[in-house]
Amino acid sequence: MLLLAENIKKKFDKENVLEDISMEVKEGEVVVIIGPSGSGKSTLLRCLTQLEQVDAGRVEIDGKLMVDTVDNKAVYADSKTLHEILLDVGLVFQNFNLFPHYSVLKNIVDAQVQVMKRKRDEAKGIAMELLKKMNLSDRADAYPNELSGGQQQRIAIARALALNPKILFFDEPTSALDPELTGEILKVIRNLAQENMTMVIVTHEMAFAREVADRVIFMDNGLIVEQGSPEELFGNSVNQRTKEFLQRYSEN
Repeated sequence: MLLLAENIKKKFDKENVLEDISMEVKEGEVVVIIGPSGSGKSTLLRCLTQLEQVDAGRVEIDGKLMVDTVDNKAVYADSKTLHEILLDVGLVFQNFNLFPHYSVLKNIVDAQVQVMKRKRDEAKGIAMELLKKMNLSDRADAYPNELSGGQQQRIAIARALALNPKILFFDEPTSALDPELTGEILKVIRNLAQENMTMVIVTHEMAFAREVADRVIFMDNGLIVEQGSPEELFGNSVNQRTKEFLQRYSEN
């Protein structure tokens, strides 16, 4: 099991945002998380990638224990282990998070030099291969503000891939894009799925979720309400709350 999360709890200002969340992700699996705004989807991703700390629960990534609960308190691993786990995960944000004063190439190269300690020439070679994969070889010297939103998101994906993550998290990767540019990103993610990249994707694109996911998780009010294959969840969901949510989407 590449990712194992058990009984995750998280509060903000005494409000329960995640309540007893348990999930697992196998190597090569694409898990898509859907649900209404405020259901805890993005917070879950932030907890799994160490951007937020859980209040209780256990998380294990690639056999390394990130956090466990001891005497009702979340106890995190030592800094060396946490750093090793960070190298195993990549996170692509909805708002790209590129350095605006860096060129496209420098955005991808510097991450490798600083995080992976690669030689700059090696990092540049990897960056150019990834830009070719994203159909953006000709934009290596451009700056983020010279690119469309779809191009910036493809650069952000390339930067994440350059660090060789074992599991890649996407937090609403198309929500900042107009419909025309959304297709560019979904195509990239589709291709990664075909290459057996392990991914956890939070999205509001239901048709895409149905097409690309091995398993779909529906969250509401900080809970996993239902999960199953796309066929089970979209075609034969058993939970009334799931049915209501999907019905609303089909009407939009």
